[in-house]
Amino acid sequence: MLDSATIEAIADELVEAATSRAPVPLLTARHPGMTVEDSYAVQGLWRSRNEALGRTVAGHKIGLTSKAMQAATGITEPDYGVIFDDMVLETGSVLQWGAYANPRVEVELAFRLKSPLRGPGCTIFDVLAATDYVVPALEVLDSRIEMDGRTIVDTISDNAAMGVMVVGGRPVRPDEIDLRWAGAMLYRNEGIEETGLAGGVLNNPASGVAWLANKLAAHDDGLAAGELILAGSFTRPMWVYQGDSVFADYGPLGVVTCRFV
Repeated sequence: MLDSATIEAIADELVEAATSRAPVPLLTARHPGMTVEDSYAVQGLWRSRNEALGRTVAGHKIGLTSKAMQAATGITEPDYGVIFDDMVLETGSVLQWGAYANPRVEVELAFRLKSPLRGPGCTIFDVLAATDYVVPALEVLDSRIEMDGRTIVDTISDNAAMGVMVVGGRPVRPDEIDLRWAGAMLYRNEGIEETGLAGGVLNNPASGVAWLANKLAAHDDGLAAGELILAGSFTRPMWVYQGDSVFADYGPLGVVTCRFV
């Protein structure tokens, strides 16, 4: 495992990379013995650095929960990161393309919690009981670390590649629909690029939230009431470029849009 000085240096490097927009070299190339626990230690310190700058945690994201995303990244286990309040945008938002490194868009469902969740032993039924509503969302991925050759260790350290999320559509109570069959069609500039069903996320996106609560328990942490949880993408990430418009049609759950300028 890495010593505390090295973990601090990496966290500070990533804080600076978010400002400079210059991705840093692969961590695993520079620290071959770096572990998953090291990467969560980096992420935790990075989070603390940002909180010290005045940012407030609004929720968590879960990544790499579907076969589509695992195949796209070559990483076979889920991960998680934090969502700050300034990362949550409304549908129709206009985003500065140059503010992101290697931006890509994913289709997800987000869970708004009305009561806390804490593992171990958290189940899908606990998640459904603790959820106020589920709402369509897009995640815009960002990269503070070089893309080529990334491992789970690099991704976790990079706050699970979280950029921002765009929320819209029609919120629903978790018992109003079978969440597995919530689907979406993802368009870029009027052309359809990806389709998927939320059941691709661990058979039910609520399972991803249960996984997160149990994973956080190992770090003596949990999910608070009021948090917004991105449950994981059920499509492959779609690359976006300057001038692109993004449109996600969730059928009965409405649409989410954003544009990059």
